[in-house]
Amino acid sequence: MTEGLKNFEVKKEKLKGLLLKLHEGADVEELKEEFREVLASISPLEIPLIEQELVKEGISVKDIAKMCDLHVEVFRESVAGAGNYSHLPDGHPLKTLYFENREIIKDAEMLNLYAQTLSKTQDEAVRKQMIEVLEELVKSLRLIGFTHYSREEMLLFPYIERLGLTAVATVLWTKHDEIRFMIKRLQEFLAKKDYEKFIREAQEASRALIDMVFREDNILYPTVEALLGDGEWKAIRMQEEEFGYYKVRPGEWDPGVEPIYPWQIDPELSAEKILSLPQEVRKAIEKYGLQPDKSGDVKRPGDIDLGTGYLSVEELKAIFEALPLDITFVDKNDRVRFFSPGERIFARPLNILGRPVQLCHPPKSVHIVNKILKAFKDGRKDKAEFWLKLGDKFVYILYVPVKNEKGEYLGTLEITMDVKRYKELEGEKRLLDWRD
Repeated sequence: MTEGLKNFEVKKEKLKGLLLKLHEGADVEELKEEFREVLASISPLEIPLIEQELVKEGISVKDIAKMCDLHVEVFRESVAGAGNYSHLPDGHPLKTLYFENREIIKDAEMLNLYAQTLSKTQDEAVRKQMIEVLEELVKSLRLIGFTHYSREEMLLFPYIERLGLTAVATVLWTKHDEIRFMIKRLQEFLAKKDYEKFIREAQEASRALIDMVFREDNILYPTVEALLGDGEWKAIRMQEEEFGYYKVRPGEWDPGVEPIYPWQIDPELSAEKILSLPQEVRKAIEKYGLQPDKSGDVKRPGDIDLGTGYLSVEELKAIFEALPLDITFVDKNDRVRFFSPGERIFARPLNILGRPVQLCHPPKSVHIVNKILKAFKDGRKDKAEFWLKLGDKFVYILYVPVKNEKGEYLGTLEITMDVKRYKELEGEKRLLDWRD
């Protein structure tokens, strides 16, 4: 046995010993130093080979994943940003983002390690096991774009854009989309069983994910920490659930202040604030300048507060007219209160306003109308839907109960739509496919 092989066996046994300790419940922190010493003697190319040997000896792929936890604990120290945000309370959006990044680093490392192991593995049973794990891992990684990145783009970026840091947001969003595309391609390669391309691009995707963590930890997070206060963070926390989280479940957090939205903040950055920003951001300001959004208040005199926005009566009418559907609202007393202008499926003259909805239907169907309304009022049903052919149209009709914040019945909304064209749609046509 050559000296090199002896060393290989020693390294393998050391890693196996660490895995055994993890399996027996040893704390990651306790093993970090020991693992760092082992890593120092192993080249990146050897790790997949050692993993392959461990699998052959009966250690499952999922157990080997525990080694990635240790690897990440060591690796994260080299990509850590301004800190771990331990000074922030649990549930604070910035702390949640930071801990999500720890999960992203771990999964990016696992992607690279498993892809490289797959490239070195000849045993078909082992390859099958590796591929199954990679399929689940890539499926999980796709969620980063829908959760972590989307929260940043939709909840954080509006604040820094308002303050004129548009270039910073644009660069980061561009990188997000590149990563989304990479991970989607990985999923396609696995589906096509094109493992050669998968292995090659998995390494690139892993690097891109970790590079984004570095950018966020060192640029984005220190920037928003310096610029946003509790009011802004509360507004962000109130909206996070709509996007979800990446492998982190934050606790409740309420700083006891009113939420502050992007349009409510002062768009002018003071010199003191600028000096508190990371060097990269200050360089971007020097290069591109500041373009604060001074468009004024979102709510204008005379606007109607709709809860999710503010519109003038003129805008509201125009919106209803532009909708590709027909809306009719019947109040809690079964009286017709409103119908939308624009596209019509069934005739709606002004004369029906105030009319009992039962009298708007043929006598033979009134008993069904009453049953639907009673089911809505009793809370037994939350919709009634129908569809029928009407000449060259395929008409979809949906009735839904309308309730206030207390859950009290306010009336019923009828939505009618010709869905023939939508039923015939195939393939995809994306925003970028549009031509003038």
